[in-house]
Amino acid sequence: MTEISSRMKRDVKHLILMRHAEADWGLNDFDRPLTKRGHQQAAQAGAWLAERGYIPEQIMSSAALRTRQTTTWVSDALGEKGPTAHLDEGLYEVGASRIIARINGVSENVRSVLVVSHLPGIQDAAIQLTHPDSDQNVAMEMFYGFPPSSVAVFEVPGEWALLDGADAHLIAFKSF
Repeated sequence: MTEISSRMKRDVKHLILMRHAEADWGLNDFDRPLTKRGHQQAAQAGAWLAERGYIPEQIMSSAALRTRQTTTWVSDALGEKGPTAHLDEGLYEVGASRIIARINGVSENVRSVLVVSHLPGIQDAAIQLTHPDSDQNVAMEMFYGFPPSSVAVFEVPGEWALLDGADAHLIAFKSF
């Protein structure tokens, strides 16, 4: 049994936190589109998630254009297994506590969720949720930067509603 398949069979939930892919400038912030590179980054992130078996059952995305586009490219890479994203204006220009509050509202029937949002909130939420027993090399990489299209994957041993700080195990971090 591979590391990935044994990890997915354990009775834990998976939380995936992602920063939107590279966005263009020049428009109002909410309506900034992805660059060509951003489209590629998002597709690569989706392919990486699919290859590792991190298929979200639910996707929550900021309603900003760049996060909607990121979510579309990630979903395309996930193929038939990718769920329809829920757009959430409450994930735009918010801090870690608001992002975590949105995660707390996820149904306990959902075993894996992807949240696509913005800096600094998405990185701050990832840092706040990282359990001290997480892989320190992976954690340090995430702490030092969360560039566009970065993905942090956590194992969550308890209920979504109780997730608040230092209780999720960071198992992977990748930037594209």
